[in-house]
Amino acid sequence: MDHASLCRAVEDRGLRPRGAFHPRPEDGVPAMADGRGVGTLLLVGVVGGSCWEVFQASEESHQSPNPLDRWSRRVVTELAAALGAEALFPFGGPPFLPFIRWAQRAEDVYPSPIGPLIHPEYGLWHAYRGALAFAESIDLPAVDDRPSPCDTCADKPCLSACPVGAFSGNGYDVPACIAHIAEARGADCLGGGCLARRACPVGEAYRYVSTQMDFHMRAFLAGNRDAGT
Repeated sequence: MDHASLCRAVEDRGLRPRGAFHPRPEDGVPAMADGRGVGTLLLVGVVGGSCWEVFQASEESHQSPNPLDRWSRRVVTELAAALGAEALFPFGGPPFLPFIRWAQRAEDVYPSPIGPLIHPEYGLWHAYRGALAFAESIDLPAVDDRPSPCDTCADKPCLSACPVGAFSGNGYDVPACIAHIAEARGADCLGGGCLARRACPVGEAYRYVSTQMDFHMRAFLAGNRDAGT
């Protein structure tokens, strides 16, 4: 199957192709189950609200814990079986697979001042939900070489928008963030999404819908509640 056909198959499942590359030994891509090396790794994920309605209509959306991970595991595993690939995931560890490194090999994404990878078009409104590993070396289009939009962003509003100053040159103060969104004063961040992330001017057309924002923030709070105590 060629690259274009693979991308169409991914989109038919409600996900988005997120770039691909031919792994090198230093990329840390695990071998196939039969011991063969991986010839092509195709990342799959989310751009804006691209999968949100599909996920919300799924059985997994009502299951706990980790409903989005459950949905991603089922959909990507089914997709891998249909395409003759093997499924890999950014969750389920430790140990965790180096998806951040893979993403930067697969497409033009860069670390942002607040941590998450930024895309020149999608901004901070995207995510990786899995990867498809193929033994074959599939012909791939060239990776875009657009620079990071952060390089020409003089004001960097993402660093000043947080009401508790959780983002600074010293990194991300997770306990301060969690303590804030766990209280009534953090209702805007919890229900409407991280103010620092929302302050970024890149990719506004891809901003998550309100229910998607709320879902991710509540999942973040639930997974890190101990950090704020």
